Parts: sequence; structure tokens; C-alpha cells
Amino acid sequence: MGKGFLTYASAAILQAVANGYLYGFDIIDITGLPGGTVYPALRRLEDAGYLTSKWEKPSIAQAEPRPARKYYELTRPGREVLAEAVKRYRLLEQVQPTKERDPKPSRA
Repeated sequence: MGKGFLTYASAAILQAVANGYLYGFDIIDITGLPGGTVYPALRRLEDAGYLTSKWEKPSIAQAEPRPARKYYELTRPGREVLAEAVKRYRLLEQVQPTKERDPKPSRA
């Protein structure tokens, strides 16, 4: 992935993370993109330094019970490249959060 250029799908994924959709199933659900697009893009975005990730503690997943989630967070370079992408892909401006998001029940 070239520095500073994002595909629309990658920009939509970063926008989802910026809006509080922090793990794979949640990002798939909100973007409508298939898992075969989202998970490889998350790895590429993390490799490029736009995201960091952290697995949740297994005890949390076991208590619910569901698979453990890998949570993603935007880095400073990720916020910068997303700001540039939002200028290019103007549709992303329309998906800015308007209020704090309530936690959503897990599908997993």
C-alpha cells in the first residue's frame, strides 16, 4: 500500500474505525464490505502504520461466549491519511458520527 493513497474500501474501513466500529464483524456490518475484503485490508492498514490492533483478553470472550475479538485503533498517520481520503471520497463525509455510539450486541 503506497503511503498517502487509499482505495475507497480502505478509506471506508478507516472511517468505520474512526466512528467506533473497532473489530472485524462490526466493520463488515457497517461498511457492507465482505470479510474477504475487510480482513486483508485491516492487515495492510496495520502494516502501513495506519492502525494498531490488540486482542481482547480470552476471559472476556469466554464469558459472553464468542470468539475473541481483535480491536483496531487509528494511529496519528491513520487519522491524517483518512482526512485526505475524506476530501477525495466525499461520500465518506456523510458517514461522520453525530453522537456517541452505544455498544451493539455481538453477532459472533
